Amino acid sequence: MSRAIGHLQYVRKMIEEGRDCSEVLIQLAAVQSTLQNTGKVILQDHLKHCIVEAAQEGDTEAIDELCKAIDRYMK
Repeated sequence: MSRAIGHLQYVRKMIEEGRDCSEVLIQLAAVQSTLQNTGKVILQDHLKHCIVEAAQEGDTEAIDELCKAIDRYMK
């Protein structure tokens, strides 16, 4: 998250300085990539721990909630 925040702060500074749009877009792509990777790590951890435990306990609600979260995340 610190990496994404750092990138965003840099993007803000670039915009304030009137830097070239293509350079700003490259930095925005870096922010998006960092956020996507963070989301992937969180999802993997959730699956390996919370969802496995919920499945073992027969908790289908947790799986339904995960599906909803994935739908929101993928938009």
